[in-house]
Amino acid sequence: MLIEMQEVVKSFKKQQVLSNIHLNIHEDEIFGIIGPSGAGKTTLIRLLIGAIGADKGSIKIMDYSMPNLKALNVIGYMPQNDALYYDLSGYDNLLFFGGMYQMKSEELKRRAKEMLELVELDGDGKKKVINYSGGMRKRLSLAIALLHKPTVLILDEPTVGIDPLLRKKIWDEFNNLKSQGKTIVVTTHVMDEAIKCDRLGLIYHGNIIACDTVNSLLSRTKNNSIEELFLESGV
Repeated sequence: MLIEMQEVVKSFKKQQVLSNIHLNIHEDEIFGIIGPSGAGKTTLIRLLIGAIGADKGSIKIMDYSMPNLKALNVIGYMPQNDALYYDLSGYDNLLFFGGMYQMKSEELKRRAKEMLELVELDGDGKKKVINYSGGMRKRLSLAIALLHKPTVLILDEPTVGIDPLLRKKIWDEFNNLKSQGKTIVVTTHVMDEAIKCDRLGLIYHGNIIACDTVNSLLSRTKNNSIEELFLESGV
């Protein structure tokens, strides 16, 4: 098992956000975490990357017990809200973050250009990020997450604000990465993206209410609709 969460509990002040989370994510799969706003998706992601610690329970990614700074070398993370340097160009943002991963200069420059092409920013790489649209910043954030060829990609709503054609290209790249042995964890509230995952964890009110392959989850419903599983849970 590549990622394991066992009996994880997280509260902020007196409000419990996640309750007794059990989650196992395999190697070489695209695992989707789906749920309505406020369900606990982003908190779960922040726990996975070690940005915050659990109140109870254990989280393990590969051989690392989280939180662990060393694990960042094998994790590519894309936050829901961008964390970019607006006074730098897109290309220079990539060079900066690549430097944090201690990538060698020539490899970093090559990868930066490749990633700008992947997210269709190669014509805008020299522009300062302050002049980027919201969608462009989202695409740059994804490029940064992919830059150092991480083993695990953890992406929080990665395609929000991205046009359908580019979204398809990005999902094609996700599948390509999976075929190379990468594991991708992606949160979404878009049902047509959820069914592109290999397995789904459905989260509601801080609880995992279902976790299985997409086909198995769909077979539990009358109309082959993931939404039905949430409706049955009172969403």
